[in-house]
Amino acid sequence: MQMISEMFSYGFIVRAFIVGTLVSLCASLLGVTLVLKRYSMIGDGLSHVGFGALAVAAALNLAPLEVAVPVIILAAFLLLRLSESSKINGDAAIAVISSTSLAIGVVCVSVSGVNTDLNSYLFGSILATSVSDTVICGILAVIVIAIFIVFYNKIFAVTFDEGFSKATGLRTGAYNTVIALLTALTIVIGMRIMGTLLISALIIFPALSSMRVCKRFRTVIICSGILSICCFFIGLIASYALDTPTGASVVIVDAVVFALFLLFELIKSVKCRNNIVDE
Repeated sequence: MQMISEMFSYGFIVRAFIVGTLVSLCASLLGVTLVLKRYSMIGDGLSHVGFGALAVAAALNLAPLEVAVPVIILAAFLLLRLSESSKINGDAAIAVISSTSLAIGVVCVSVSGVNTDLNSYLFGSILATSVSDTVICGILAVIVIAIFIVFYNKIFAVTFDEGFSKATGLRTGAYNTVIALLTALTIVIGMRIMGTLLISALIIFPALSSMRVCKRFRTVIICSGILSICCFFIGLIASYALDTPTGASVVIVDAVVFALFLLFELIKSVKCRNNIVDE
């Protein structure tokens, strides 16, 4: 407790906790939908797009986020359209766009020689979060959470049975666009905390862990949000105590929790089988 009290006596730790909590909550909410729709790697694909956009912005001496935000949103919409095409499935669309963006970013970095400014976006630098960054991330996170809550029922319908929802007259394309927009915004605010190389883990792990113990959509989302925030807090403490990168520490905690939940599910299934045999 003394160490935690000492941690939160620093302003940059408080800002990191606020931003990290909001990003973790946004990522966990969308992660459940993306995993169930088999778009779990869209975070990884959009993060590579973000790297390419940041590299181009750095090479041209432009504001990084002002370039990355519209590019990532456009890429999210493009991924959605490509995945809806019968000629290109979702995984292939993500691979095409992410690999192309990564190649563009590498070429820009190599030609321009600019790499120091990109390190914080590649690996995350949440402890360097300024007051203005906190305000921007907070506004975007509140927008993401509010839109998700408003369209919760529609997102639920599109997630579980898009074909039936479309047959009943629901505008599935519009709500898939909402999901793409929310995912893009989450990637944008998450790049600062986790980096483009680790943000997809923040989306995938809490959702997968909560699905091991919960079966209803609402309970999975609630469990995912709680797990994500708890894992971030533990990762932040571990990072402070062990002097390790914050983003990587959070991902490791998420991975350990997922392994524990998976083990719990396996033990539970074995007990169920044994009970059936005994009966």
